[in-house]
Amino acid sequence: MSVSDPVDVLRRFNRGYTQRVGALEESFLGLGMPLGTARLLYEIGVEPGTTRSLRARLGLDSGYLSRLLRRLEDDGLVALGPDPVDRRRRRVALTAAGRRTWDELERRSAERAHRLVDPLTERQRARLSAALAEADLLVRAATVELETVAPTAPLARRAVAAYLTEVGTRIGGAGTFDVEAELAADAGRLAPPHGAFVVATSAGAPVACGGVQALADGGAEIKRMWVDDAWRGAGLGSRLLRRLEELARELGHAVVHLDTNAALTEAIAMYERAGYRQVERYNDNPHATHFFAKDLT
Repeated sequence: MSVSDPVDVLRRFNRGYTQRVGALEESFLGLGMPLGTARLLYEIGVEPGTTRSLRARLGLDSGYLSRLLRRLEDDGLVALGPDPVDRRRRRVALTAAGRRTWDELERRSAERAHRLVDPLTERQRARLSAALAEADLLVRAATVELETVAPTAPLARRAVAAYLTEVGTRIGGAGTFDVEAELAADAGRLAPPHGAFVVATSAGAPVACGGVQALADGGAEIKRMWVDDAWRGAGLGSRLLRRLEELARELGHAVVHLDTNAALTEAIAMYERAGYRQVERYNDNPHATHFFAKDLT
């Protein structure tokens, strides 16, 4: 087994860590339930939601989730009822007994984590914290899914709204963009046959997005490039940019353009690393200060 191969390192870590945190125990942390059931209880306590949202967050198939929920419901720990927003969906929440069990789960989990790190020095703890934070980010980035969706889809609207809020704050303050007007414009220009829109999701939530639209001169333009601040540094922006370039090629374009603002220094650096060259202004976007192009052939 290689000490440097990432697959070998990950497998070795998984074997040791699952044993030390109690994942192999029939009764996780002595609570009388296996890890899968305890993890579902924990997620419901952190953020109650519908069965659909729980499936997305945990990556579970509907049959397995139903069996876990049935056990928790039989034990009096959760209650299921119709979602007031959409009565076709079922909403899940903790009961009073479930909240007490959740509190005990939280206490025992923290206690075990303390036992794991207590033998370490302060310097070792700092190294462990930094290493685990980096590993968590990269593993989550590896499992992010890039999906081409309609710009009117709920995920797309959530992502673009987040993008407009962040960019507006950084370049001009709150209220810089009329979000509904911008979303309405996207519905036509970032959809087939002349455009496309991509959303990156993790646990069912949008964490990045970007779109491609056709320009009048026959080229393509990348729009709405956004990566959630919590995901910066994981290479997600570069991966999304490559996917958007692929879509531009599939739409028949040999050149792709994009614009940005001087305040978005991370974006400018990423575009330059990806081979974009600075060009003259090619549109009338009042918020853009820098303009780039790249040959796709």
